[in-house]
Amino acid sequence: MSITESEQHGESVGDYRSGYVAIVGRPNVGKSTLLNRLIGQKVSIISRKAQTTRHRVTGILTTDDAQFVFVDTPGFQTQHRNALNRNMNRTVTRVLGEVDVVFLVVEAGRYNDDDRKVVSVLPAGAKVVLVINKVDKLADKTQLLPFIARMSEVYPFTEVVPVSAERGTNADALVRAVRPLLPEGESIFDADDITDRSERFLASEFLREKLFRLLGDELPYGVAVEIEKFETEGQLRRIHAAVIVDKAGHKGMVIGKGGERLKRISSEARIELETLFDGPVYLEVWVKIKSGWADDERALKSLGYD
Repeated sequence: MSITESEQHGESVGDYRSGYVAIVGRPNVGKSTLLNRLIGQKVSIISRKAQTTRHRVTGILTTDDAQFVFVDTPGFQTQHRNALNRNMNRTVTRVLGEVDVVFLVVEAGRYNDDDRKVVSVLPAGAKVVLVINKVDKLADKTQLLPFIARMSEVYPFTEVVPVSAERGTNADALVRAVRPLLPEGESIFDADDITDRSERFLASEFLREKLFRLLGDELPYGVAVEIEKFETEGQLRRIHAAVIVDKAGHKGMVIGKGGERLKRISSEARIELETLFDGPVYLEVWVKIKSGWADDERALKSLGYD
């Protein structure tokens, strides 16, 4: 059975279900990896650094009998108490109040104070699926069942699904588990949509990911990306982007000796954007200093933070 034309245009057919699913958890539990795995394409950026995800990122999966709108959220912040972190935490709590189901993602065998703080903001009466990620990295697999039993005392979870987002283990089972929890109703987006985010937003995110990956431990905390111009000429996208740093000393870190680091960041981002957009991309990147931007509400708004 395939999705009919009437379904693609939002008509409810039979037991068709659709709804929003928030993916929440402390930093670095694999939320973005899970989102990308579930929809089968990269829309949420990934790195080992905390705070990689700073915005709400939506990934859409449409099947024959359901449409799942997964909403990746920033890791709930308990450190660096500035405007940026307050903004990210507001994003998490706002999303939690707007969705039909919540995925609480924890790491197999690990539950700490940061996880407890996420549980504390779960709305009363919410349908919460406990997603135990990184089961492939659990040294002693016999510890999984006791861990599930311990977690069942933490919150009245609707379902518990162990997964490995990185390897794809049990991803299909997770989708099957959440479908009955969605309300019956018509599809929310077109069948071929994978995100509700603009190409401009995705360009800024993919460039920021390369900063996280290629700067490594040198990455300054106060770094962001601002798309100053985004133009489309046929299949060609012309993108002019500024890397925003907090201090003058950070500018050299991003540029690198002879500009080589910034060239590599730009080149790798361009290649990935060409794959995403299925067309050529001209990407020009430079570095700007905006002191204190991460603690300035007006600066955050200009950079696209909700």
